[in-house]
Order: sequence, then structure tokens, then C-alpha cells
Amino acid sequence: GGFAISNCSGGCATESCLEELLNIAVFGIGNILLSDDGVGVHTLNRLKEEYDLPEYVELIDGGTKGLDLLPFLEERDKVMIIDAANFNKEPGTIGTVEGEKIPAFLSKKLSVHQIGLPDLLFAAKLTNIFPPEICLIGIQPESMATSVEMSDVVSKGVEPLLEKVIERLKAWGVEVVRKNSRIGK
Repeated sequence: GGFAISNCSGGCATESCLEELLNIAVFGIGNILLSDDGVGVHTLNRLKEEYDLPEYVELIDGGTKGLDLLPFLEERDKVMIIDAANFNKEPGTIGTVEGEKIPAFLSKKLSVHQIGLPDLLFAAKLTNIFPPEICLIGIQPESMATSVEMSDVVSKGVEPLLEKVIERLKAWGVEVVRKNSRIGK
């Protein structure tokens, strides 16, 4: 006998089938070799390690891939980007930016490598795959020096940044469950 291809068979008896329709991506963006620029990736890793999320939420380490991430934006209902962002405020300041306004906070990347996230979002618009809902949850970096260590102020900000991310996921109707305190793989 062949394998059944259908994903939803029997899985919907208890949960509402609506959940199957949500398609959410969370991107951690940044360069972990440039101190605070890596905060998005570090925060995403914490989310991966410490929380269980439903299958329809995909966590993507976007690193410095820029335009290569375009296919990952396709057919998403909601997209969240975690990144260092230039709010022109004190280092460690956390903020949320919605939709069209996002590129303005990213285009002035303080680092030389220009991740190309504004380009990515622009391309998504041109190809009509810009997600219906997209938000950036960012933190103001202090240092973009070449270092795998983040500055103290941004390291301390990872916890509240993660809380903000979880808060938004819950607002989107995502069930976020903290894994038990046992250290996993």
C-alpha cells in the first residue's frame, strides 16, 4: 500500500481546523560575528531551545542571507523579524515596527555588511509576496564591532526581547509552551 499524503487526516478532531491555515515565519536576522548585530539570531535560538511552538510556525535563522530569504516569505500569513534595529534611542531599547515602516529602521544598518533586509522586503512587494502582516521586533545595538560577544546592555535585552516576541506570537493566536526546565539537546 502507498502512504497517505494527507496531513490533516484525523489531526483535526480536537483542534479546530483553522489552525492548519495559519502560516507564520519568525526570522532571526543578523551577523553573529558583529557583536550586537547577532542579537536576532541569538534570540531566535533561545526561542527554539526554550519553547515549543506549533508546526505552522517556522523559525528561520536568516543570518545575513538577505535576498536568499525571499522564498521563505512566500504564502505566509504573518511574519516576524527579530533584528538589531536603529531606533535612534539608547542602546538596549526594544521596539516593534509594523509593515511598511520596517525598512526605514533597517536601511541605516550600522554595520558594513548591509544585510539587505530592506531589499528583501522591497522585492517581496514587487513580486506580490509581501505578507499580509509583518512586524519587526528589534533592539537598539550598542556595538557592531567584530566580536562574537554582545555588549552587556544588549545581552541583558535578549530576555525582554524574547518576551516581546512571545507576546506577539500569543496575540497572533499561537500557543507558546515553555519546555520543561530539563536541559535538552
